[in-house]
Amino acid sequence: MDEVEKLGTIVSIWAHPDDETYLAGGLMAAAVANGQRVVCVSATVGEHGTDDPVGWPPERLGRTRRWEAAAAMAVLGVTDHRFLGYPDGGMAALDPAGPVERIAALLADVAPDTVLTFGPDGGTFHPDHQTISAWVGAAWDRAGRPGRLLHATMTAEHLATWGERYEQWQVFMTDERPVGVAPEELAVDLRLTGVALDCKIAALLAMHTQVAPAVALLGMDDFRALNAGEAFIEAPPAP
Repeated sequence: MDEVEKLGTIVSIWAHPDDETYLAGGLMAAAVANGQRVVCVSATVGEHGTDDPVGWPPERLGRTRRWEAAAAMAVLGVTDHRFLGYPDGGMAALDPAGPVERIAALLADVAPDTVLTFGPDGGTFHPDHQTISAWVGAAWDRAGRPGRLLHATMTAEHLATWGERYEQWQVFMTDERPVGVAPEELAVDLRLTGVALDCKIAALLAMHTQVAPAVALLGMDDFRALNAGEAFIEAPPAP
């Protein structure tokens, strides 16, 4: 956890509320506890994130997910959480110029030491995840590359342990699968236990509309263990 302090001021930018908690909840909570500034950004409110659009129409789900995100941020201690208001499931169809300029202005204003987001594959190959990764990379360039840009990743060990459970969970959006990285490639390799893991799981459970099916499928023990690691690599150099 002491390694988190070296990340300094953090801007954590994702597509949907819950992305940040799954992939960086423990890291953000540790940074806040260290007294570091953490700015969390969600491009959408996730208003289409349901298998039951009749029971959860977009207006209702978007409103509820804002409440859930506020509860999760309160657990993690993050007090600066911003929504960009882009359409859930529709980010890839947007002209990137406006979003990139907006994110670049945010980065220039905050001047982070570390920027966290998805890698190009979006982790699950979700188009929104891949789009925010591209936007953040372009915005980081435009803002003069403030700090380090880190991409969330899965280790080879993690995929070997949990790959089958991910298939049961049906998290991948295409037939493609992520390539696990070796430990020596990681810029951040956070293993959560005890209070730190309890904090992250409490934050995730606050997002009931999103995590309830996963907990029901995996069971709480596996849900905790699967979410106990957070890994990031340095963004590759621009071509």
